[in-house]
Amino acid sequence: MKLDYYPLGDTGIQLVFGTEISEETNQKIRMFADELAQHPINGVEEWVPAYTTLTIYYLPSKISYSTLKEKLEDMNEQQHGREAESASLVYIIPTYYGDEVGSDLEFVAEHNGLSKEEVISIHADKDYLIYMMGFVPGFPYLGGMSEEIATPRRENPRAEIEPGSVGIAGAQTGVYPLESPGGWQLIGQTPVKLYDPTSESPILLESGHYLRFVSVSKTEFLEIKEAIKRGDYVVETEEKKVGYHEVS
Repeated sequence: MKLDYYPLGDTGIQLVFGTEISEETNQKIRMFADELAQHPINGVEEWVPAYTTLTIYYLPSKISYSTLKEKLEDMNEQQHGREAESASLVYIIPTYYGDEVGSDLEFVAEHNGLSKEEVISIHADKDYLIYMMGFVPGFPYLGGMSEEIATPRRENPRAEIEPGSVGIAGAQTGVYPLESPGGWQLIGQTPVKLYDPTSESPILLESGHYLRFVSVSKTEFLEIKEAIKRGDYVVETEEKKVGYHEVS
């Protein structure tokens, strides 16, 4: 695959996989990240995948920029002609739509000429690719939402949004992992904690995997919320096979 390499300060190098945001691009990024994990390079501390880039952080005291670039170029050459299949996880996220937790659901429906039930049906039970994580800890940037329910951001953002709130902004959907301001149209809420600083693994989700919203009733929502408080709830996951092929 053709890559562009750019220095990022004196401790980073950014690999650019073109300009197209797509599942194919994401799979190429993940393939490269998998290779880094399987064949560690001395001096490399971590890597961060995004929509079209993979940023690699390294220790200049252990490896120079030029040496690292050469190793990455060699690694890229070895990818040519490779076929692979990886197992991604699908996180099942129970979501209560509408009412007080999804106060913008009616607006989203009216904006798109749909009923509230149709918006829920289109939004739920679909596997959304987690392209990257940001802008606060645990926030997933999801791809794959139907244009049928795309809705502009609010003209006046809210000062506070509750953790677990599910929203739509343009053609994107996402979940607020913690209380924060925001301008997304809120259509529901999940009781699942995407970010828990007290947990051994504070961030639940991981880029390269998938998320599926599943509509639940208010009673189920409250029951799951109580189970989470007691520590009796485990987020359900499914395995999803994702194949990719790189032509030399």
